[in-house]
This record gives sequence, C-alpha cells and structure tokens, in this order.
Amino acid sequence: KILQSLQPPFLMKLRFAFQTTEKLYFVLDFYRGGELFFHLKNMRKFEVPLAKLYVGEIGLALGHLHALGFIYRDLKPENILLDDDGHVCLTDFGLSTQIDPNNKSTTFCGTPEYLAPEVITAVGHDKAVDWWSLGILLYELTVGIPPFYSQNVHEMYHAIQFGLLKFPKWLPEDCKDIIIALLDRDPAQRLGSKEDVEDIKKHKFYSDYDWKKVMEKKYTPSFKPDVKNDTDTGNFDREFTTEAVKDTPAGPASALGAADDGQFTNFTYDPSKGGALKS
Repeated sequence: KILQSLQPPFLMKLRFAFQTTEKLYFVLDFYRGGELFFHLKNMRKFEVPLAKLYVGEIGLALGHLHALGFIYRDLKPENILLDDDGHVCLTDFGLSTQIDPNNKSTTFCGTPEYLAPEVITAVGHDKAVDWWSLGILLYELTVGIPPFYSQNVHEMYHAIQFGLLKFPKWLPEDCKDIIIALLDRDPAQRLGSKEDVEDIKKHKFYSDYDWKKVMEKKYTPSFKPDVKNDTDTGNFDREFTTEAVKDTPAGPASALGAADDGQFTNFTYDPSKGGALKS
C-alpha cells in the first residue's frame, strides 16, 4: 500500500507486483549507486555540506510519508540508496505503519542505534520518532558514528535516554543546533513535532536552501558513485553480491492461499492497467 502511494523523488517506486500460489513479488528500481551505508563505511564520514543535502532530501521523503499517513520507523544508512548522480532514495518500508491520530503505537521496533527514547520506554510513539532518527543520522554522517553507540545494547539504550550529547569542536554551530533540536527527548518539543518537515526546512541550518530546487534534484551532490554500466553492482558490499542466487523455500503450494484470509486481495500491481488488480 505504501509503495503504491509513492511518486515523488527520494522514495522507492513500485514498478510492478504479482503473486503465485506460494509467494508475493515486488518489482522495484535498481539503484546502482548502492547503499549509503556502504559509502559511509568506506569514507568514514561525509563533509557537512554533503550530509546536509542527504538529510534534506531524506527529510522531504519522510515529510511525504507523514502526509500520506505513515510513520517510517527504520531510518538508517542501510535503508538509503543512491542513484547514479548521488541523490538519495529511501527504501524498505517493512516497519512502517499507519498513523493513528487517536492512539500512539507501542510496538518495539527499529534498529537499536536509531531508536527514540519513547520507543525504548514503550510510552507510545508517533511520527516524531522519524525526526529523532534523522538527528541520529545527521550526527553519524558528519561525525562517523551514532551519538549514543555502544556494543552493549543495554548501555546504548540507557545512553539514548540519559546520555550527554557530545560534539567534536570542528562541527559547525548550526549543524550542532539542528541535531540538538532533532534529538530532544521530549517528542512534543522535538523539531518536526509541530509542522513536521516544515520545521526542518525553516531551521537556520537550511537557511541557504531553495527547497523547490532540492525537490527537483537541482543541487549537485559533491559525491557521485562510480557506476560503470547498467548492471554494475560495485557499489554494494561483496558480502551480498557474491552470495549464491537462490529462490527462498516455500511451503506447500496452498500455504499462501490458506493463510491469505483476504489480506492479499488486490496485491497484484500493474500501473499500465490502472494499478491494483484483483488476483
């Protein structure tokens, strides 16, 4: 449902979806620029102007999701792809959920380094969790490591709730300021909690940005992935590209149909035929 709703830049677009009696399939674009995580690991960190553009584009993607009524809930470099020109694409909506204005979600989900305090304490969370994760991401892209990271997950959860936010001296003040505002432990006071992405766009960190140009991809990223050809996989970790290609095992042929109970009706998607079709 989310993928079918997405059309703007910076979000993965669904091309087709279909099903067999055993499995469901999505056909998505191939982003040859690879995972942002892959490049971050190789470069250690990014210059502030490049991180600023990445986070600006991702902010627009999150704002669009929120406007459609969804919370993303799993923002991290592994879920951000780059196109041939170096612009971002947010993908993997497996943990996304619809926003319920009357009830906050208490589901414990996400990646430990990026979890907001209200997720850890299970007091209920809303779209403000995405802005917390954006703050973590900006810190990691500029400094090279998430701000509360620890190999001990319990220590990390404690630091997320109570730890001091420390910055290197060389980080610009306006960059520090937006990170602090995004990492406010009170979700009601967190940057983005009032006017959503408009809060981010109005922050002084982005005072020199023309957001129409951002949306139209008219800002040129200072880093452009090395893409050699249409099928180049060199911007992905060899851990994945050297794996044997195997179809995942399926249960009995009737398993999907038996478990369906109507939830996969209209799963097939073909935009040339008007979108969702009855199976």
